[in-house]
Amino acid sequence: MADPFDWTSLLGPLIGTAGSVYASNQAANATTDAAAQAAQMAQFRPVGVTTRFGKSGFNYDENGKLIGAGYQVAPDVAAAREGLMGMAGTGLGQAQQIQAYQPTVNAQAAGLFNLGAGYTAQNPQQVAQNYLNQQQQLLAPGREQQLAQLSNMQQQQGRMGLATGATNAGYTANAPGLAASNPQFAAMYNARAQQDAQLAANAQLAGQQQVQFGQGLMTGGLNLAGQGFGLQTQALAPYTQYAQGAVNLENLGQNALTQGSALGAASTAGATNAANMQNAAAQQAAALQLGRNNAVVGGLTDPISQLISGLSSGGTGGVNYNAVINPYFQTS
Repeated sequence: MADPFDWTSLLGPLIGTAGSVYASNQAANATTDAAAQAAQMAQFRPVGVTTRFGKSGFNYDENGKLIGAGYQVAPDVAAAREGLMGMAGTGLGQAQQIQAYQPTVNAQAAGLFNLGAGYTAQNPQQVAQNYLNQQQQLLAPGREQQLAQLSNMQQQQGRMGLATGATNAGYTANAPGLAASNPQFAAMYNARAQQDAQLAANAQLAGQQQVQFGQGLMTGGLNLAGQGFGLQTQALAPYTQYAQGAVNLENLGQNALTQGSALGAASTAGATNAANMQNAAAQQAAALQLGRNNAVVGGLTDPISQLISGLSSGGTGGVNYNAVINPYFQTS
């Protein structure tokens, strides 16, 4: 009759080794759970905030993940915002009306500029000569009448051939003396010569003034165009101010969302630090437990322990299962 099988010799080491393996698995599961809990704790969770000007709100899915965010301004703030936007629309229409005049302004400005360019294109000397010719042409009829009247008067008085004022000496050595002349005719021609000299001086000034006048026209044309664009900028200012006022009111309501996000970020930072500490502690504990189990299993030499040691390491470890198990079921 076969000897009774000694189950104690088999189960004792088996139970001890299995307990160590179970403890290792529990440590691994605890580490996984700690990591999942740490990830959950580290999720960003903004805080809903309500202020005088608005309130914020956040939406989450079934896993607690943030999927939406928004804010709502207070009713009176929203009404003021819409009022400003309405005024902004009116201001924009006015600016568009002013802008429609710009082509006309540009055309007039171009006309002034081109007119000035025509004046500046003329040579100042030629302008002076033209001025002198025009003035002398105006004086010519009167001078002819003056000469005729003087000649007729002297003819009637018998002084037509009278000439006085002749000299033998000139103004320099060996220079001829001064010729005799009729006193009245001499006075008339001297007056005309003085008048012509004054006309020549005025003619030169007229040439300079014409160039300056042309430059003024050109500058005026440029200024006119610039004033047209400046008027557009001024007309657009009310729209810009009203729109900016509406944006400012909107930002007051949006501030609730900003504050909620900031609070959530601060809370998440603290939770992340705590989660990291918890996860690190769990991993350290699991590593210590795994080292202890490996030491226990490694110290056992019976076949069953070697089998379990191979299983706990994730493989067979080169153990022949038949060679390990069959001896325990052989009969004598």
